[in-house]
Amino acid sequence: MGKVTGFLEIDRQDRRYAPAGDRIRHYREFVLPLSEESTRNQAARCMNCGIPFCHNGCPVNNQIPDWNDLVYNGGWQEASINLHSTNNFPEFTGRVCPAPCEAACTLNIEDTPVTIKTIECAIVDRAWTAGWIKPEPAKTKTGKKVAVVGSGPAGLAAAQQLARAGHEVHVYEKFAKAGGLLRYGIPDFKMEKRLIDRRVSQMEGEGVVFHYNQHIGVSTPVDQIVADHDAVLLTGGSEKPRDLPVPGRDLDGIHFAMDFLPQQNRRVSNEPIGTNEPILASGKHVVVIGGGDTGSDCIGTSVRQGAVSVIQLEIMPKPPTKENKDLTWPLWPLKLRTSSSHEEGAERDFAVLTTGFIGDSGKVKKLRCTRVDDKMQPIAGSEFDIRADLVLLAMGFVNPVHEGMIEGLGLSLDARKNVAANQQDYRTSMSKVYAAGDMRRGQSLVVWAIREGRQAAHAIDKDLMGTTTLPR
Repeated sequence: MGKVTGFLEIDRQDRRYAPAGDRIRHYREFVLPLSEESTRNQAARCMNCGIPFCHNGCPVNNQIPDWNDLVYNGGWQEASINLHSTNNFPEFTGRVCPAPCEAACTLNIEDTPVTIKTIECAIVDRAWTAGWIKPEPAKTKTGKKVAVVGSGPAGLAAAQQLARAGHEVHVYEKFAKAGGLLRYGIPDFKMEKRLIDRRVSQMEGEGVVFHYNQHIGVSTPVDQIVADHDAVLLTGGSEKPRDLPVPGRDLDGIHFAMDFLPQQNRRVSNEPIGTNEPILASGKHVVVIGGGDTGSDCIGTSVRQGAVSVIQLEIMPKPPTKENKDLTWPLWPLKLRTSSSHEEGAERDFAVLTTGFIGDSGKVKKLRCTRVDDKMQPIAGSEFDIRADLVLLAMGFVNPVHEGMIEGLGLSLDARKNVAANQQDYRTSMSKVYAAGDMRRGQSLVVWAIREGRQAAHAIDKDLMGTTTLPR
């Protein structure tokens, strides 16, 4: 425990944002880091609880009190080693994780949790600047060859762990660059893609071989991948979006969020946007349907593109601004959350059901909506219209895409149509084929994907070698 009375003497202080009027003019990150002294003070607030609920709140079980103590005492390099022992990519989670660890912090009982996410990000950013993070190639090779299909956070974490165990690891990615939704879903203003490139370079230094523009099961035969490797791990994510099959859905100007967001990410990185027509919010009245993080990303991107107005609709009722701690702590609470994108000029409306789209000359012009009750049933007489030139569907993802790889392998699915595999051995219904991340568990967080990738690597190494030293 860095400072016994720290939580009594020091107020919570977190990172701030650059002014909205400045940050909406570019796609760079805009979070202002704390000074070294302020970060040290925030680490001093950690109470090193007898039962550290933050451990269970964190899906990768970061040893949070340990590295808080190290930061307070100036042991930054050791703090980085400790942090990386449980999390391969803390610079990702330190930027885009919603921080369930902070919700579980004992100090959150009075709404002043330790700024765990901020300290985590400060540790890893300092480690990169100081040159402490370098490739860690295996000292001996096993002679085993493993394929990882998909280079999102689950695939990257698994590939790094397996390479460090001495296996020959090949990552197959259908797009031109690695990262999955980290690269093509999350906007650059939340996480710049140089962070992914830096980790890919480290992994290449550890022997991981990346194969880009390889769409397994479509452009590349999946049977050949299975035949050429001793184990195959599927980490292709949950990519099939939830649709809204209502009258007028076929009008121009209605798009899935994941058709819209990747285009802008590719523009920022000077990649071709593909054969699809450009989707731009410039000069348009934009309606985002879906109240989650993807919807928030659509808002921030639309504002930066010059939208005239942005409205976000959510079918669920408006959550309370403050949770009942007696009922929720240390679990993740349901409460109203306002993102940086919301603060940039979006209007939000809750308990709204879209019943149809109205168009003119084949283009969407309005949404026909109705209010719903707490059982999500339409309220008679509450119908209204919203002007819209661009509608973005951000209602989540239902399951992985089955066509191609999954159907080609004939894999068993669970009740939610994800690839069936348990959390102990991550084996699918096909010999030497494994699944992890959103493809197995369904749509989830980056930090859960990292956890599953690490655990799947542990299981694969154990199956191939009979024993493993990789952590779960």
